[in-house]
Amino acid sequence: MNRRRLVLCLGAGQMISWGITYYLVGALGLAMAAGLGWSSTRIQGGFALALLAMGLCSPRLGEISDRHGGRAVMCAGSLFNAAGCAMLAMAHGSLAYYAGWLLLGLGMRCTLYDAAFAALARIGGGDVAGTGRAMAQITLPGGLSATLFWPLGQALCEAAGWRAALWVYALLALCTLPLHCSLPSGRNSKGALASSPPPQDTPPLAREPRQILLSGILFAALTTLANFLNAGMSAHMISILGGMGVAGALAVWIAALRGVGQSAARLMDILFARGINPLSLNLLACLLLPLAFAIGLAAAGSAVATIAFALLYGAGNGLLSITRGTLPLSLFDHRSYGGFVGRLVAPGFVLSAAAPVLYAWLMQALGARAGMWLSGVCALAILAAAAALRMMFPRRSPGAHVAGISAK
Repeated sequence: MNRRRLVLCLGAGQMISWGITYYLVGALGLAMAAGLGWSSTRIQGGFALALLAMGLCSPRLGEISDRHGGRAVMCAGSLFNAAGCAMLAMAHGSLAYYAGWLLLGLGMRCTLYDAAFAALARIGGGDVAGTGRAMAQITLPGGLSATLFWPLGQALCEAAGWRAALWVYALLALCTLPLHCSLPSGRNSKGALASSPPPQDTPPLAREPRQILLSGILFAALTTLANFLNAGMSAHMISILGGMGVAGALAVWIAALRGVGQSAARLMDILFARGINPLSLNLLACLLLPLAFAIGLAAAGSAVATIAFALLYGAGNGLLSITRGTLPLSLFDHRSYGGFVGRLVAPGFVLSAAAPVLYAWLMQALGARAGMWLSGVCALAILAAAAALRMMFPRRSPGAHVAGISAK
């Protein structure tokens, strides 16, 4: 399988998988609450359960990816996503509803970025440059998921109801099955990600036990906080904007601009970020987040300021999605990428399980602005972890920026 086809298949799979799972509750949550007669907190509890399931199964699925490759894991994820959406479409009570979200939790861990990155790391072997570049490229269409699926979900819901929308989501999940089946199963399969000149193994930055431990802790802290923030904002961004004075339909479209910011930042990274190593790119991404929330808090209902907030937040979050894959590729041994990173990101899924419910409770008690303040505090903590990680390795690593060494 050639590299271009591999990137196209995985990228398309990411765009669909994120849209029908992670962004599901943001698009359909209010309609589901009204249809089932449940509170927003109870609806968000399903998404929280899915994130918890992701954390619990993360280490084991990472090890399976290392041992057997990503194809089997990602194909299973397509089936889990389809079954989860179908279960939600048929749900009338708590048992079926939460069972559907458990299936989606397994499906998300098997199909979203962490699974795709582990598959690419195994295929690429020691070719850090080629693997990192492919990681950056598959996030480009993935970043448009919110932009596409929030309006699409709302349109389907208005046209045919939320249950019909979920059946469409289930069919879309099945459409990702042939995309994931096209993945090669071997390690460094036919040089699928090979750079030019031929790839050479790049030694990891963290080589001493103390370096591995400290950098692992900082990476885990960074991803845990970023997952918490992303989960809260994915579930409530539209509600936060609406509660801060942006009209309902406009809030949906402005929130969807987050995806434009994500993909624009990723495109700039692929095309122009030569010579920037992943640690510096990560720090830049984390600098954008507090700036975005400062603008959001000062927006006071202004459409222009709110658009700037959505684009900046999307840009920071989009770059973080890239460095989430390329940082461990540079810091740690690529041969154990799936299992090691699976353990490091597991706490992030577990903590982020509380985010949708915590945001819902906080906003109900103190208003939408409290959700924005909580996000701003998380963004500052993420920046602190990124700065500490950058200071651990002050010198530029050989090979520099693995995601942007050359354009596609």
